[in-house]
Amino acid sequence: MNRFLALTLLVCAAAQAADRPVLDTPHGGWRASASSSNDFVQPVHYPAANVNTEGIAASALISGRIKGDIAAAPKSTREQARLVVDGVALPLDVREGGAFARPWSFGPGSHGVSVRAPGGPGAPERRVQFYEANAARATPRLRVALSWDTDQTDLDLHVVSPDGQHVWYGNRVAGNGGALDVDVTTGFGPEIYANPAPLPGIYNVYVNYYGAGQERGAITIAQIAVIENEGTPREKQRVFRVPMRKPGELTLVSSFVIP
Repeated sequence: MNRFLALTLLVCAAAQAADRPVLDTPHGGWRASASSSNDFVQPVHYPAANVNTEGIAASALISGRIKGDIAAAPKSTREQARLVVDGVALPLDVREGGAFARPWSFGPGSHGVSVRAPGGPGAPERRVQFYEANAARATPRLRVALSWDTDQTDLDLHVVSPDGQHVWYGNRVAGNGGALDVDVTTGFGPEIYANPAPLPGIYNVYVNYYGAGQERGAITIAQIAVIENEGTPREKQRVFRVPMRKPGELTLVSSFVIP
């Protein structure tokens, strides 16, 4: 290899590294985080709410920056950044200046987080792997994550557990331990239902197309990821993608049994 080619490869590698997203938290490696009462359920501010990080501890937060102010372009036309948490892929809403922040409740064990800049496969990406050593942290044995692909649209996650308790934005915390983290009304999500000790029986998961703004005429693709026994050798993930065509539509996405 001649010197010119070697120098060119080094410059390209350095440029690619500089374009990679920055993850301020979580960090890679080993950690033993304290538990917090607000690790999961976040405040909601109406009339318009988006995912917020108010009062969230660093141990329950994914945050960082993506190079370039991609938030300057309309969400309806720009390519979307991606967040992957323990194999669950989600659209990542980016704020002015390229900053992003997303609460996420991490149980004990090994976790992987990846953030990819807009541009699809091959775009700059940052990955970290860490181990949560605090065995006392709650593990969501059932997690249901709803996300969607249009701006200024409001999809709502509804989960009905075997005892008939219905968790949705109007009843975010159930007496059986199930809870909805936040009601996102301004597009993309995610909205996440989790339960550390789900009752055995049949669960029904619905998505309601509540409303739309400028994207009223666009089909919205809802993605629902159902994760059972998260962080254990018995972990099982299923992902459903459902087209939502107009406000008012209610769809039963999945019925499944927890043994």
